[in-house]
Amino acid sequence: QLQLVESGGGLVQPGESLRLSCAASGFTLDTYRIGWFRQAPGKERQGVSCISSGGDFTNYADSVKGRFTISRDHAKNTVYLQMNSLKPEDTAVYYCAAIEGSWWLDRIRCLTNEYSYWGQGTQVTVSS
Repeated sequence: QLQLVESGGGLVQPGESLRLSCAASGFTLDTYRIGWFRQAPGKERQGVSCISSGGDFTNYADSVKGRFTISRDHAKNTVYLQMNSLKPEDTAVYYCAAIEGSWWLDRIRCLTNEYSYWGQGTQVTVSS
């Protein structure tokens, strides 16, 4: 059974950092494009960051550029989202998603919702 599991969420103060993990079971992430999304109460799900199947292309929402970094560890079959300088507006449930990679689609569909597999989400709360 193909499964994605997010972890690493929590409650932090503004300016602090968190690292989210997206671990896969039942398949290897090497050939999959991975996206991170978030959804705050009353708002639509938003694409936050994504990384191509080859790892050579990444993209970020304007609201997180310069603060968030996506990376992948092939040995651990895990993708990470390092979140620095967190703000209250970053508060949301964060989801990772995966879809089989394609050089062209990885680049033009990276932050869209067009993914095949989704995790259950992890809560991130930024508050003083």
